[in-house]
Amino acid sequence: MSPHGEAPAPLSECDEPLASRYDVALLDLDGVVYVGPDPVPDAPENLRKAAKEGMRIGYITNNASRPARVVAEHLASFGLDVIADDVVTSAQAAAKLIASEYPKGSPVLVIGGEGLYAALEEYELTPVRSSDADPVAVVQGFHPDVNWVMLADGAHAINEGAKWFATNLDLTIPTAGGMAPGNGTLVQAVRAAVQIDPVVAGKPAPPLLETSIERLSAKKPLMIGDRLDSDIAGAHAVGIASLWVATGVHDAHDLARAPKDERPTYISPDLGGLAQKHPGVQVDGGKHTCVGWTAEVVNNAVTVKGEGEPYDGLRAILSAVWAAADAPAKPVAKKATGRGSRRPLPKPAPALGTIDINAALHRVGLDK
Repeated sequence: MSPHGEAPAPLSECDEPLASRYDVALLDLDGVVYVGPDPVPDAPENLRKAAKEGMRIGYITNNASRPARVVAEHLASFGLDVIADDVVTSAQAAAKLIASEYPKGSPVLVIGGEGLYAALEEYELTPVRSSDADPVAVVQGFHPDVNWVMLADGAHAINEGAKWFATNLDLTIPTAGGMAPGNGTLVQAVRAAVQIDPVVAGKPAPPLLETSIERLSAKKPLMIGDRLDSDIAGAHAVGIASLWVATGVHDAHDLARAPKDERPTYISPDLGGLAQKHPGVQVDGGKHTCVGWTAEVVNNAVTVKGEGEPYDGLRAILSAVWAAADAPAKPVAKKATGRGSRRPLPKPAPALGTIDINAALHRVGLDK
């Protein structure tokens, strides 16, 4: 179990603003605070409001391409009060992992850019550019300038015995022009040549969040992200609460298909959810009620009745879907064959992704 215990139950109630209950926000960046060079609409203002409530704002990113100070400068250009110490990157988490295994000054081959060089130097390791330097480790992180020569040289060093570290395994990254290949895609290219797996620092693996909690002195942190498979799964991995926002990669349909370790504690359309209370869901048999909405699964589809805020309706819908998918198999009588008595057979719960939520989302006003 994580040293922080288990993550709170999905769709938990919070009777005060999240910015008051939690002392530090661990904010994913791509798709949450910015997309490419531009801020997500209203994100800077929502973060300033949370900071006024006393919440420390930490910026946590799987993207290892830029040093923390450069990320901080980018965020400051949005009018945010941020310094390098408020930013933690997967490059820093990877460098910390390497420094815990090798002495100061050890040579480490970099497949990546400036962010990795700065992080290795911060932890008093020696970044090198060639496998000819006999590196003890190879560290790989996203950078747009990574090329075949870098990938091949990294594979050579790994096959010669250097330990392999990857900042993250995200297959895609959001850009202003749409989705683009991420570090995980490049890791797969190296993996094909080395036949071993890297040690991973970034979300959903625990090192990045554990490093962030330590560096930001968080007592009661809240992970905030748009990706279920990295941000929310990462929060589960370290046993902390999470807030999912709809400004990035995943949407309501993805939420409905989420396995148990990718279900968020809270949901919100954007970072405005930090200043809000979050209602819970009451369950009565198969009926799931959140404020003015009641949802249930009937014949493998969600029906929803009521009125009110769309996200209260979404909470009811998600609760109904997850409960139906998680339900234990129910015994169903087998038809008599004339050769003996009827025997109960298990009727499996509907699989995640097979429950139709389209009409329900339309009913609450959240269809695409």
